[in-house]
Amino acid sequence: MSGAAPAFDTIMPPVRGKMTARAPLAPLVWFKSGGAAQWLFEPADADDLSAFLAALDPSAPVMALGLGSNMIVRDGGVPGVVVRLGKPFAKVEAVDATTLRCGGGASGILVSSTARDAGVAGLEFLRSIPGTVGGFVRMNGGAYGRETCDILVECDVILRSGEQVTLPADALGYTYRHSSLPEGSVVVSALFRGEPGEPAAIQAEMDRIAAAREESQPLRSKTGGSTFKNPDGHRAWQLVDEAGCRGLQLGGAQVSEKHTNFLLNIDNATSADIEALGEEVRRRVKAKSGIELEWEIQRVGLSK
Repeated sequence: MSGAAPAFDTIMPPVRGKMTARAPLAPLVWFKSGGAAQWLFEPADADDLSAFLAALDPSAPVMALGLGSNMIVRDGGVPGVVVRLGKPFAKVEAVDATTLRCGGGASGILVSSTARDAGVAGLEFLRSIPGTVGGFVRMNGGAYGRETCDILVECDVILRSGEQVTLPADALGYTYRHSSLPEGSVVVSALFRGEPGEPAAIQAEMDRIAAAREESQPLRSKTGGSTFKNPDGHRAWQLVDEAGCRGLQLGGAQVSEKHTNFLLNIDNATSADIEALGEEVRRRVKAKSGIELEWEIQRVGLSK
C-alpha cells in the first residue's frame, strides 16, 4: 500500500478523550519503526468512542492499536484514525468463580494474574502473549496449546458505524490466528471463562510458561513476535531454519538466531527493511520446501 494519505483533518468530531494529529507510532510498537498516525485517538470510555465513530466521515479508515507487539507499521504511516485503548479500558474483574470481565486494553499479564488471584485456571497462556485483550480476540491469540477461542464467552465491540454490540464467541468465525470481526471495529471488553483452580498451581504453570518463553524467544529485542503462521503439519521456525535463513540480515533487520520465526530490528531498521526481510524468507522457504509461509504479523499503513 503506497501513496499520500487522504485528508480528514477538517472533519474530526469532538471527543472527550485525547486526539493527536500526526502522532508517531514507532514508540508505540515493538519494532520501534514506522511512520505516524494521521490521527491517534485515545477515547475516555466506550461511549466516547461510539459517538466519535458514529460522527466520523464513513470513508475515514479506522484501526485499533494494542501494545503493537505483532505489527509492522509501514514507513509512510497510517491514514485515518488509529484508536488506542488506554487505562479506562484496562480493568479486569472477576464476575463469578470461573469468569472474568476484561477491558479491551488489558494486558495478558494483568488478565492471567487476576485470574490466578481469583482461583481461575485455564488462562495462564495469556501470560506469554505480549498483547491486549482486544488483539487476542481479533487475532484468536494463542500459545502453549491454548487459544482465545477456548476461553472467550462473548465480547463487546464498537462497530465502525459507532453501534455497540455484544457478540458471542461462535459469531466470530474463529480459525487459526483469525476472526471475522468487521473491519474498523474495536473490541472494548471480553468475557473469559476458565475453571476452578488453586492460585499456587496456577502460578506454577505461569512460571513454567514464562521460563519456556525466556529460554526460546528473543524477549529483550526489538521484535514483532511470531512472524509467520505455522502451516498445517509444519513449524514455521523449522522451515525458516532449513531454508538457511537463521541470522539472515537485510539493512538493519535480521532473522533471530535464537528463534528463526522472529525478525529483529538490530540497527535502526526501517519497516521496509523488516518487511523485505520477511518476504525474502518467504521466497527462500518456498524455494526450499515448496511451502508458502503466511504472515502472522499484521502489516499496516502506507509505504514511503
